[in-house]
Amino acid sequence: MSKFLALASLVALALAVPTPRQASGKAVVIQLFQWNWDSIANECRDFIGPAGYGYVQVNPAAEHLQGDQWWTDYQVVSYKLQSKRGNSQQYSNMVNTCHAAGVKVIADVVFNHMAGLDSGLGVAGSSFTHYNYPGIYQSQDFHHCGTPGDDIQDWNNPWQVQNCELANLADLATESEYVRGKLVDHANDLLNLGVDGFRIDAAKHVPVEDLRTILSRLSRQPSYVTQEIYYGGGDGVLPSEYTGLGQAEAFQYAFDLKSAFESNGIASLRSPESLNYSPADSGSSNTFIANHDTERNGQTLTINSANNMYTLAHVWILAHPFGTPTVLSSYQFSNGDSGAPNGNYGTCSGNGGASGWYCQHRWTPISGMVGFRNAVQTTDITNWTSPSSQQVAFGRGSAGFVVINNSDQGWSSTFQTSLPAGTYCNVIDGAKNGGSCTGSTITVGPGGSFSYNVGSRDAIAIHINAKI
Repeated sequence: MSKFLALASLVALALAVPTPRQASGKAVVIQLFQWNWDSIANECRDFIGPAGYGYVQVNPAAEHLQGDQWWTDYQVVSYKLQSKRGNSQQYSNMVNTCHAAGVKVIADVVFNHMAGLDSGLGVAGSSFTHYNYPGIYQSQDFHHCGTPGDDIQDWNNPWQVQNCELANLADLATESEYVRGKLVDHANDLLNLGVDGFRIDAAKHVPVEDLRTILSRLSRQPSYVTQEIYYGGGDGVLPSEYTGLGQAEAFQYAFDLKSAFESNGIASLRSPESLNYSPADSGSSNTFIANHDTERNGQTLTINSANNMYTLAHVWILAHPFGTPTVLSSYQFSNGDSGAPNGNYGTCSGNGGASGWYCQHRWTPISGMVGFRNAVQTTDITNWTSPSSQQVAFGRGSAGFVVINNSDQGWSSTFQTSLPAGTYCNVIDGAKNGGSCTGSTITVGPGGSFSYNVGSRDAIAIHINAKI
């Protein structure tokens, strides 16, 4: 995005990793946050694959700090593939089961740091002190930047952001050939188990040249890479520096979505240029409504947002061609540190959650729009109409059409589409089931138009694969 990805269309870097859209016709990513390996395998088989999700993003697999808090998964103690989510055999079974269901696996990896405590134990029994991880790293393998506590003090200083500690997390000296070798070995262990791609945690805290070198030395190149590069303006490290390695998680776009749905109007989201992004930024951006951090700090829309905005925003990012969307599937929590419920075993019931899990990926409007996304692929926006700032309707060529009414008034209109005449299932409230629909239907006339009354804070969506 030109706010933070302006160089993406100008710089052709040596290691360009394909986006999911290039790698597969099914490009929607689901982040099953904190699900264990056995439950992910079952969900791939039972729902994720049949629903048309292309990728599942899973938690880090390396041995991590003991504790129930969710963030312990990101405090690495060793590179043994043993975590709260399961062991390497269970991980391998998960990958194979997901592949059999047509779903690729994205492994969350932590290259920037090790654990942040002065001492402790990992879940597989490995002991450590802050700069001593027996058999792996010693003090010389870490940055000691000289600030108070060696922590980042100036977030506008790129050197500090990449050489000082993030919240006391022992910062790896990724310029070291020895450290690079350990990280490559860890990533290769995951690739050997069949993973397809990586989500690189805290990527902005690792110099881009170090990441480029690490990725270039892998036993095979991943089909997809996305990178956590938080950006909210006025930051010393820009996502545009990293987009030659893969996509960047589009934090600014998530902030813009929140503003649009809450106040500015969703019509402002029509084109990348209207938000000062460039069309080239689409291929560099991994979009989302909320991730596991922002649903805890309130920077984005969350499941608790009013007036159905959270669901409608998902309809938007799955209908609009900008970026590669990730759907977060998370759980109920009493405080920001709370770990997963049900012994980390993810479970859903029908179209919703169970046992403390939200299962957003199963919500009918979201799973229905995954099918919409797969049907429309990369077709352009057509037949745009917007009678008010919070009411938009548009087509995706002759493959789909969506109406989003984010206002307090109903919207009754005749909508012009480029779809062929026929009867379609409204995938917002149901699905195609043989020759019928489980929800409402919409009939498109010979000229491509249909009339409908879309309720307040509601949406409708039809696509060519849901025609009966």
